[in-house]
Amino acid sequence: MKLLTHAQRATLLRNGRRQAAVKGTTDEIDFWPVVKLFTPDGGCTWLLTELDPEDEDIAWGLCDLGMGFPEFGTVSLRELEAVRGQLGLPVERDLHFRARGPISAYIDAANQAEHIVEQITPVANAP
Repeated sequence: MKLLTHAQRATLLRNGRRQAAVKGTTDEIDFWPVVKLFTPDGGCTWLLTELDPEDEDIAWGLCDLGMGFPEFGTVSLRELEAVRGQLGLPVERDLHFRARGPISAYIDAANQAEHIVEQITPVANAP
């Protein structure tokens, strides 16, 4: 399975271009996660919000390697494609994931739970 659909890649790249235009200002955008990736045989999860328009291998998002310290940062898509869990299974895309709010809500919930959780208070206006 491909990590990203064409539509997800396009949305992530569009988000990255929009963010690049306001990076470092008070106008930075709190995007909703576009895709959830996970290791089916491990404790790793990624909620991705954007792709770097200058290097489309680099994604921004909430990254949880299962060690109790989820953080917002970057990850290489090529590296994710190479990751294998304890049983040798590759990273998968969660086909049923639907974002319920902006990444900041997931960051807050993950910091409290010490891992990514999907039980956040839903926000009414989905993108």
